[in-house]
Amino acid sequence: MTENSCPECVSELKIPGDAIDGEIVTCADCGSAWELDISSDGTVSLKQAESVGEDWGE
Repeated sequence: MTENSCPECVSELKIPGDAIDGEIVTCADCGSAWELDISSDGTVSLKQAESVGEDWGE
C-alpha cells in the first residue's frame, strides 16, 4: 500500500498496492473522491473524480 497526500485536506491517502489505473479512492478524513492515474513506470497521480448526478430520466 502506498501513501499520497489528499489534495483537498492534505491528510494521508492510502492507495492499495493492487490499485489499477482509473480506480477511485476516497479520503477517510474529508470524503473527497480521487481517480488514480498510474503511469507505465508506476508513478501514481490523483485527479478529482467526476461525480455523476442523477438525471431523473431526462
